[in-house]
Amino acid sequence: MTRKNRRAAFIALGLAILAVAVGLVLNAMRDNIVFFYSPSEVAEKALGPGTRIRLGGMVEEGTLKHIGPTTVSFNITDYTKTVSVSYTGILPDLFREGQGVVAEGMMTPDGAFVADTVLAKHDEKYMPPEVAAALKKSGRWQEGEGGKPLAKTP
Repeated sequence: MTRKNRRAAFIALGLAILAVAVGLVLNAMRDNIVFFYSPSEVAEKALGPGTRIRLGGMVEEGTLKHIGPTTVSFNITDYTKTVSVSYTGILPDLFREGQGVVAEGMMTPDGAFVADTVLAKHDEKYMPPEVAAALKKSGRWQEGEGGKPLAKTP
């Protein structure tokens, strides 16, 4: 084997090892990636049970129900579609009906959503960026006074 052939073989072997390493890293990261969806996107994509996602939208008025000491159910809506959510844990202090929320968890076989994390907005001017984008996309968003975001009523 000539010196040129040995160098080409060494470079090819190095690239093959690098490709395998990148493939393994991407495969390991795939399990940790959580995608954001609005209720309309959940309905469109028909996500399978056990799919881990972030679901964002507005907490629908009149749907918050306390089932037990730490278990609640409520609906998240983007004013086009609605998804039923159940959550066991302590809700954030600023969580309330009519406010923006992002819940992280899994879809159930019956199309409901079981959340293990619930995030609420932190002041009256803040809306999670994903929720704001989903509401703007559905046409249910408008800017209020002083740039304060307002969700249009249905």
